Amino acid sequence: MAQQQSAQRPSDPPRTILAGARIARPSGVVERGRIAVEGGRIGDVHSRDLDLAEGVAGSVVDLSGHLIVPGFVDMHVHGGGGGSFSSADPEECMTAVETHRRHGTTSMVASTVTGELTDLARQAAVLAELVQQGELAGIHFEGPFISPHRCGAHQPELLRDPDPADVRKLLDAAHGTASMMTVAPELPGGLESVRLLADAGVIAAIGHTDSSYDATREAIDAGATVATHLFNAMPALGHRAPGPVAALLEDERITVELINDGTHLHPAVLQLAVREAGDGRVAFITDAMGAAGMNDGRYPLGPMQVEVRDGVARISEGPTAGSIAGSTLTLDRAFQRAVTVDGLTVDQAVQALSATPARLLGIDDRAGALQTGKVADLVVLDAAYDVVGVMRRGEWLVRPPGA
Repeated sequence: MAQQQSAQRPSDPPRTILAGARIARPSGVVERGRIAVEGGRIGDVHSRDLDLAEGVAGSVVDLSGHLIVPGFVDMHVHGGGGGSFSSADPEECMTAVETHRRHGTTSMVASTVTGELTDLARQAAVLAELVQQGELAGIHFEGPFISPHRCGAHQPELLRDPDPADVRKLLDAAHGTASMMTVAPELPGGLESVRLLADAGVIAAIGHTDSSYDATREAIDAGATVATHLFNAMPALGHRAPGPVAALLEDERITVELINDGTHLHPAVLQLAVREAGDGRVAFITDAMGAAGMNDGRYPLGPMQVEVRDGVARISEGPTAGSIAGSTLTLDRAFQRAVTVDGLTVDQAVQALSATPARLLGIDDRAGALQTGKVADLVVLDAAYDVVGVMRRGEWLVRPPGA
């Protein structure tokens, strides 16, 4: 692919034109569009491509045959590349960040794992600095305020009831950078904690819960707005006891997280959730732990050890041995599965991986869509929906051919 140069005044900011690709715009995918990138932001987006060199100031990258989508936004991820956000080690945390960025995730919320409150506060202090530096979009506390009956890969002896005073301690430790906290609302203090989170402007997520249908509805009325990895770590949908799944799917105030790795959810279940919730209420997440982007082997997940075989992570010892322990997913694979296995359109996949999570996190003024004025976070995919280019803030992290 040829890169062409056109006249540009020395005083103009550097300008790159991405031309000839299909472009996933909020209004739909356009053929042979054009995106101008200047000063780290999207200057303009054209729905049709002109001659690559005619009347264009700046360097032109011919991306014919490719698809450009907004940078992915992951609101639930624990680590990657061998690094864990629970490590309280800034370098290890950045290893995880950089791993997921290479797979197209340009914005992400760091998720912790159940631990002692003092340990979680220490982790939050490190993560808060990375949020303030612009490396992360926020912090998600997944545990310790979850059900011992649905703890999944969380260490049972470290779980505790969601005392609002303890919830406040973690929020204070995050210094205003907490984006979300997962709570089992049926536990003592659960509803009060949901209200506290909502009042504080923090997403109250229902998950790792043994809640009934009615108790879940009560939590939604109290201010909960997200379902933590719907279907996983909660009672199954029953015809006489619909449980939390029915309540979370039917309520328009709830956005449902889905782990689209082919292990956590059968494609038919994922399709059911998308149909029932609608495009604007689905957020694909990775729930990835440190093994994402790595080979099979043993990895830490908070205070526990995880064995990864054939890309599936499971707790290797203790009372929860054998439980699925997050995933090794990256969001580029989730996108690819969505359009090649699950039957979603490109527009639906973009909504679930970029626009909806950006809106939930309150960063949709700068991320989640390819629109003039927003930060130039984008992913270039080839005809098989494999990543060949990643741009973050106008800089190539993965440089496509010809750039």
